[in-house]
Amino acid sequence: MADYYEVLGVGRDATQDEIKKAFRSLARETHPDANPGDPQAEAGFRQIAEAYEVLSDPQRRGAYDRGETIGTGDLFSNFAGLDDLLQQFFGGGGFGGFGGGRAGPRRGSDVAVAVDLTLAEAASGVSRDLRFRAATACNVCGGNGSEPGHDPATCRTCGGRGQVQVRRDTFLGAMMTVSDCTTCRGTGRIIEHPCRECRGRGRIDDERELSIDIPEGVDTGTRLRLAGRGGAGEPGGPPGDLYVEIKVLRDPQLDRHGDDLHYQVALGFAEATLGTEVEVPLVDGSTERMTIPAGTQPGTLFRIAKRGMPRLRRRGYGDLLVRAAVEVPSAVSDEEEALLRRWAELRSESASTGKRKRRRRGR
Repeated sequence: MADYYEVLGVGRDATQDEIKKAFRSLARETHPDANPGDPQAEAGFRQIAEAYEVLSDPQRRGAYDRGETIGTGDLFSNFAGLDDLLQQFFGGGGFGGFGGGRAGPRRGSDVAVAVDLTLAEAASGVSRDLRFRAATACNVCGGNGSEPGHDPATCRTCGGRGQVQVRRDTFLGAMMTVSDCTTCRGTGRIIEHPCRECRGRGRIDDERELSIDIPEGVDTGTRLRLAGRGGAGEPGGPPGDLYVEIKVLRDPQLDRHGDDLHYQVALGFAEATLGTEVEVPLVDGSTERMTIPAGTQPGTLFRIAKRGMPRLRRRGYGDLLVRAAVEVPSAVSDEEEALLRRWAELRSESASTGKRKRRRRGR
């Protein structure tokens, strides 16, 4: 996942004015209307706008800085949403004089894939092979929608621009408006000989396989974005994005709380009173020996620094917190009961004289 500060070219301590200024400058340079013919322009601009949407909002920025999951996948589901953002910077007359809307083939759809990980896999990072269905460029026509041996023709109505200007006379005088060409539906091209396999669509629904590297430190709710790996767009249009949605399965020994891990160690009464040593499990499958001091009270929390989860997109690790749970036996032997009653006498404690449940031999 890209570093939003790096995308905008600002430091992590940048002010809101500096973030706004950086976005304004980059928006003028990278907007697709300013880069005609560049199929990657929209994907690059989407990333810049996404970075601004997160860093310009104090609440989202704070969560991002803490390494929390930011749900940005639905911010810009279509290009018009980005144009709405630009209205705040460049007014209602379109973007910087480049026009009032996007012409050309439509972008492909975004695709979401769910991935389950163990806690250990989330801690170490893992490679995972994905299989999913998505629109894919037709292998017969190569994605241009035309039968092999034929090329799409330039739309004669709009001259390949995908947009036409319409003159309207109003009481304010003549007004020129720009709209998508109805002949080519804004693509600028006409398919005169449709491909027999995809019927001119340039894409088919197919199963795909993709190997990805999942970074260490991800958590349930983390959403990884792979730009341009989603569904194929219309002939000549850019592809959508692939979103990998992470779910970390519950671990039988360790509980996760953000970057920290929690473990509960069971202690006998004598162990808590006199002290002992225990083996504490670590997320990588190994253990660490820890000393329990004499007189440990139930619920006492011990901290093992930097033995928690790696921090996503940041340096360092969380901690492993070990909580002492002192177990009280539900059944005792005659000898154990006698020792406990002697203990109670020495401590001037008032113990019940009722019968206790007897512990079975060998246990």
